[in-house]
Amino acid sequence: MQQTVLILGATGRLGQQLTHAFANAGWRTLAQSRKPLPAALAASPGVAWLEGDALASAQLLHAAQGASVVINALNPPYTEWERLALPLARAAQDLALRLGALLMLPGNVYNFGNELPALLRVDTPEVGNTSKARIRIAIEAGMAAAAGQGLDSVVLRAGDFFGGAQGGSWFDLAIASRLQRGKLVYPGPLDVQHAWAYLPDLARCFVRLAAQREQLRGHRRLHFAGHAIEGQVLLEAMQSICARPIEAGTLPWGLIRLAAPLLPSWRALLEMRYLWQRPHALDDGELRQLIGTPPRTALGLALRLSLRELGQGGLLRNAELAPA
Repeated sequence: MQQTVLILGATGRLGQQLTHAFANAGWRTLAQSRKPLPAALAASPGVAWLEGDALASAQLLHAAQGASVVINALNPPYTEWERLALPLARAAQDLALRLGALLMLPGNVYNFGNELPALLRVDTPEVGNTSKARIRIAIEAGMAAAAGQGLDSVVLRAGDFFGGAQGGSWFDLAIASRLQRGKLVYPGPLDVQHAWAYLPDLARCFVRLAAQREQLRGHRRLHFAGHAIEGQVLLEAMQSICARPIEAGTLPWGLIRLAAPLLPSWRALLEMRYLWQRPHALDDGELRQLIGTPPRTALGLALRLSLRELGQGGLLRNAELAPA
């Protein structure tokens, strides 16, 4: 029998990739968003658009009957986290509980605070010494506590996103923003390891995890390793795929610091600077026990595809050879 998944925030950066991945895997895919789905998603077999606000759980409950998995891919802007992140998470949690569905959440490394260790395991202590860490810890604690009410849930933690046509990540707003001028804008030292998640790989990992729904009882936390690489490795990979010389640049952190009191978005960037100053990688041992080897596209190919989707395919060597 065909399985049904409800994806909350289906027009977001990860939401679109999840919708594609589940539909391609044969799931009946309910895609919730306030605005219409992109044409390619709307035309995908098995995809149905649920128009509406994610906070309107009663309306969604009726439309999502039969869903065995709910994915909370809702991600408010950095400047709106304190106002919206917890209410959206609680609405998703309530909806999954009332549907009797597995709740899945894309996690991140914020939980470990601004002095996070170099290797992040599922049992690494969480440290709420930033506002975003405290919010993420509260969201996941709520999911864990709801296990006592019968909620099954899993957090799949990953590094910074890249891949997909939709902007809004460090990759497109900084790293690739000046490639046309021969500059890779790297926010930190080139010798510091940073965790990245190529979104199509992460989305396929969600599909494989969802297929293990019967084994995911209570509350689980898992890590998606993705690509944990130094900035120098990223620079060299970009140099190898681009047709023009690429050199490293950096963000104007001094200017950002000066303007942060006046610009909320820059203040949020400044708060996250530590992620570029402290090396970190995710240990995926528990994930491998459940699904085997996680999906992992080679870095060079993932970068080529990412640049094409951002409209920068003309920068690539042998651009016509890059797979669609």
